[in-house]
This record gives sequence, structure tokens and C-alpha cells, in this order.
Amino acid sequence: MILFQKIVNQKVNSITADELLQLAKQNQLSINPAQAVQIVKVIKGKNVNIFNENERRKLLASIAAITSTATAQQVDLLFKQFVK
Repeated sequence: MILFQKIVNQKVNSITADELLQLAKQNQLSINPAQAVQIVKVIKGKNVNIFNENERRKLLASIAAITSTATAQQVDLLFKQFVK
């Protein structure tokens, strides 16, 4: 299980805006290209463990601060798909 978590975290921490948009589309989430770019700027380099609820909440708070609460909720739904 730890290997799976490392792979998912590595992918999340190195995601591109295009990949984020594609994942959002696959999961019927509404994230526009400008929001995707802003979200990726927040995520890159943070090395966040999305399986850790506290770290995920801090990241989502950062995303909400630069985009909106609704966008952060959309990203949280996407993250929850990974942690299931």
C-alpha cells in the first residue's frame, strides 16, 4: 500500500495543468484552464501527502485562497478519487 501511496503522491506533486484538466474532465469536475494553472503552481514543489488529511486540508486551503472555495472543493473531490 505504501508503494501505491508514493506513486500517487509523486504524480499529484508533479502534475501539469493539462493533466489536471484531463483528470477533472474524466471525473466530471469543472475546472477551467486558468484555475488549473493556478492550482498546479500551488501543488508543485510542496511534496504533499494527499493521504494525510491534515496535509490535504492545508493544500486545499492554499488552493481556495488563490482560486475559490468551490474550486478547492472540486480538487478535493479529485483527490478523494485517488485515496479511495
